[in-house]
Amino acid sequence: MNNNKSEFIGTAFRAAMMAGEHILKNLGRITKEDIDIKQASDFVTHVDREAEQIILNTIKQNFPDHHFLAEESVREDDRGEYRWIIDPLDGTTNFIHGYPVFSVSIALELHSEVIMGLVYDPLRHEMFTAEKGRGAFLNGKPISVSSVTDLSNCLAATGFPFRRKDLIDPYLSLFKNIFYKVSDIRRAGSAALDLASLAAGRCDCFFEIGLGPWDIAAGSILIKEAGGIITDFSGGADYLLTGNTVAATPVLHEEILKEVKGVFSGKIDK
Repeated sequence: MNNNKSEFIGTAFRAAMMAGEHILKNLGRITKEDIDIKQASDFVTHVDREAEQIILNTIKQNFPDHHFLAEESVREDDRGEYRWIIDPLDGTTNFIHGYPVFSVSIALELHSEVIMGLVYDPLRHEMFTAEKGRGAFLNGKPISVSSVTDLSNCLAATGFPFRRKDLIDPYLSLFKNIFYKVSDIRRAGSAALDLASLAAGRCDCFFEIGLGPWDIAAGSILIKEAGGIITDFSGGADYLLTGNTVAATPVLHEEILKEVKGVFSGKIDK
């Protein structure tokens, strides 16, 4: 952690570490009976719920008056002054199968603006953190988006629209268009880690449809503080609302957004 971490980051750090420890303790122990289906291809386990409760309890001990939006349990309409946005286990399908890509994501809003974000990869002991105006860090060391400026050298990250399978055809058209222009594309299964990886310069752009705000919130401030750009499909700032997200280095964002607009303009909200 950076030495100037705030009480918000410190609390999120402790919560993520404890949740990550609980997740790893249960890795490889999930049975069919442990899995519930929220909707088609969208799963939850007791580990998701238990990790979320660990995070909520830890934060509430320090900030009992704050509000919460947590994927598995809390959907508060009243944002209040401060609201925490939590995904206790981003990449549940990976976790169920033992595929080693999943993360804990915790963000904090102040008056509806994300001011702090943390993404923790418990398998690799990597903690990505950012606060508004203070930069982005990986295990306490500053990070920034890559310096790639040529689309042909770009490593793109994406996620399939498993919650919006009705959009698979235009998505595949977009995938094809971008695939022809970039170096390669990765689909790892944790949007929060994809966004954190972009902030750390490990990939150069990201696009996905229909994410939840808990998938995006922490990664959004990581990218901004690392020097990148994140928008919705219209180029606006409603990605937490729509879930439709384009993120990239400053030079590449305009080119990726152009490809997205070329396929999705008029087909979905922003």
